[in-house]
Amino acid sequence: MSRFCLPRDIYHGKGCLEELKNLKGKKAMLVVGGGSMKRQGFLDRAVNYLKEAGMEVEVFEGVEPDPSVETVMKGAEAMRAFEPDWIVSMGGGSPIDAAKAMWAFYEYPDTSFEDLCTPFNFPELRQKAKFAAIPSTSGTATEVTAFSVITNYQTGVKYPLADFNITPDVAIVDPDLVSGLPVKQVAYTGMDALTHAIEAYVSTLHGPFTDPLALQAIEMVLDYLPASYNCNMDAREQMHYAQCLAGMAFSNALLGIVHSMAHKTGAAFSTGHIPHGCANAIYLPYVIAYNAKDPVAAGRYAEIARRMGLDGTSEKALINSLVEKINEFNVKLNIPKTLKDFGINEDEFKEKVSHIAELAVGDACTGSNPRAIDPAAMEKLLTCTYYGTEVDF
Repeated sequence: MSRFCLPRDIYHGKGCLEELKNLKGKKAMLVVGGGSMKRQGFLDRAVNYLKEAGMEVEVFEGVEPDPSVETVMKGAEAMRAFEPDWIVSMGGGSPIDAAKAMWAFYEYPDTSFEDLCTPFNFPELRQKAKFAAIPSTSGTATEVTAFSVITNYQTGVKYPLADFNITPDVAIVDPDLVSGLPVKQVAYTGMDALTHAIEAYVSTLHGPFTDPLALQAIEMVLDYLPASYNCNMDAREQMHYAQCLAGMAFSNALLGIVHSMAHKTGAAFSTGHIPHGCANAIYLPYVIAYNAKDPVAAGRYAEIARRMGLDGTSEKALINSLVEKINEFNVKLNIPKTLKDFGINEDEFKEKVSHIAELAVGDACTGSNPRAIDPAAMEKLLTCTYYGTEVDF
């Protein structure tokens, strides 16, 4: 048996933020990030809409990029003091992911972070509050997913939390919120969305409900991401919807080792954090080459290329066309081809790669990858992504 789970309500279209005034409740805790929503006036607008709905509103600000366990615990404590019946989170993936985890600790103060790290092991939520998510980036699709990624900075490891309980009740996908996105963020989040859709399509858990969503998302990203990067606002609106469709697909079909690698390398190096979407964009072509050694995965990648109208009469030629298209996008979007080009120190990479490979194999996303991998193969694959060498194993 499989399950397909989405928010009960997804509002989309310019200005749909206003839908907040139709939520029914007494108190709303609004969780936001570093200040862009406040600077652009969206935070005040959201607060006012919630007040129009007759709710008392408290704001929890300052969720950092790649939110920490500490921030989650602090937010849960604020919720326990305020006792909201709606948790509303607005911003990029980070504040929404953090708010999802806060929600669990608000409702279950005695649960431990370790308990939640086991996939699909959350207690039954909605005992105290419902959840509304409003994305301000076009990539993570956390507004429609059963996932949250929290970082333990003590260990330098990102933990993907997974449970259908944390799929939001309401998603508000308002393209007005992404009109001011910096182009670098447009590039990284757009490639994150493409990775979500491609990994969902080849995942071992793909199915008839997820495949159409994944293919539609891939087509829209290929059609609209370069124009969105060049500040075409119609294209940016379409990218906001494309990433949401990709989220619906991967929340139910799960992902693969591109994400396992990105989760375990993002905070691993002293030369600086690798933004999640950038890491995905670097790894995706190498992972396709690795997975395509599996005949079933090869057929799925070729089908993507065929559906997208890419060149190739043989399966191999179609897969090459798909990889070339991704490489072409990375060049257009100023994304480096290798970890070395990104600026990761070679000695540090060599010192840490073996441990990172073990962690990546143990990541929650590895289980649904179409081709099995062990730590030795993962180390070889990561080494290819460092030097830009061919994946021939």
